[in-house]
Amino acid sequence: MTDLSEAAALEQLTSLLDGAHLAAPDATPGVVAAAAATLGWSARIYLVDYNQRFLVPLPIGDGAELVTEDVDATLAGRAFRSIAPVLGAADGRPRLWVPLLDGVERLGVIELRFRAGTDLESVRIVDQIRWFSHLVGHLIAAKSPYSDNFHIARLAGQRTVASELIWAQLPPLTVACHDLVISGLLEPAEQVAGDVFDYAVEAGIAHVAMFDATGHDLHSSVIGSLALGAFRNGRRRSEDLSQTAARVDDTLIEYGLDTYATGVIGNIDLASGTFRYVNAGHLSPLLLRAGKVVKSLDGGRRIMLGFPGRSVEPAEEHLEPGDVVVIYTDGVVEARDKAREFFGLDRLIDLLERSAAEHRRPPETLRGLIHRVLDHQGGLLQDDASVVLLAWKSDSAQQMTAAGVPSSEG
Repeated sequence: MTDLSEAAALEQLTSLLDGAHLAAPDATPGVVAAAAATLGWSARIYLVDYNQRFLVPLPIGDGAELVTEDVDATLAGRAFRSIAPVLGAADGRPRLWVPLLDGVERLGVIELRFRAGTDLESVRIVDQIRWFSHLVGHLIAAKSPYSDNFHIARLAGQRTVASELIWAQLPPLTVACHDLVISGLLEPAEQVAGDVFDYAVEAGIAHVAMFDATGHDLHSSVIGSLALGAFRNGRRRSEDLSQTAARVDDTLIEYGLDTYATGVIGNIDLASGTFRYVNAGHLSPLLLRAGKVVKSLDGGRRIMLGFPGRSVEPAEEHLEPGDVVVIYTDGVVEARDKAREFFGLDRLIDLLERSAAEHRRPPETLRGLIHRVLDHQGGLLQDDASVVLLAWKSDSAQQMTAAGVPSSEG
């Protein structure tokens, strides 16, 4: 098979949509495999674990041995990291590892195998692979909320109740539009308790918030969830930043004593690049420009959230195309190694600048950064470590969709 008719292409996509319509989530991998088979392909889904270290295969009932793929050391991992298909071979048949995306959110990869002689450089084949993989990604995302199947596959360990509460509040970890990429990540994935972030993009404005609740227990996750809920409520009422911060204050005060959080609440005008923000007792965000951290954003300061009458005028920073705003919690820079040495701001800046020099996309920058923080503390964090990147008018927005099929392996 060296070409693909329009009728055959439509049959495959119709099979996928019709088969998935009433399929239970755990039956979805089999539906995907059956749809792939209409063109003589085989397909298997691999989801990335929440720690973003391994790609975990989902069973399809074919009795095949399931092998986990290392994100940092395999062709499958290369496809995930680069958001680009990677070509290989299996049993004399062409094999392709294709990024599995929901929009621009990286869910994992899909392994596709083809009949011998298939021309993977054919325009029709390239388009069909792209349509098929994108549709599979959307189906996985659509079915995830009402099943634990995909969630359990992605867990590397047992989550705490506090962590379940935080993860239930989070938006997708990455979003992109023509002028902006927002990407966030938090660790430890199974024990995170007090850190939480949120965003929304509408009417030419991107809203963002990060909160770090006091403590590191179930009470902390409740505080973080309340702060996030109040932020969303203020945002949806079209309140300005000061009013939204006051709403968070009032919500935490109403909840009870010792209910405090630090946080950064901000927004970016996507046309002008004006970043306005309020900093409530939080670490100053960093500004990455032309691959270098040029300053910390120290304005808009007020006392931490949870106190009455602490309004402040938001600060403004006028971004330049390609700028990246980095918002992070103290668990990043205060992670300690066995010698009690902090990870520190210098290491954070060095990693950000190295990632920029290597032209890494925001979610891959965060993956590498958080893993370095974990490694510094021997894999066991004493506090939540979270980072959010906002890249304005950078090349990243155009690079967040899977590229075409490569002409050779690697």
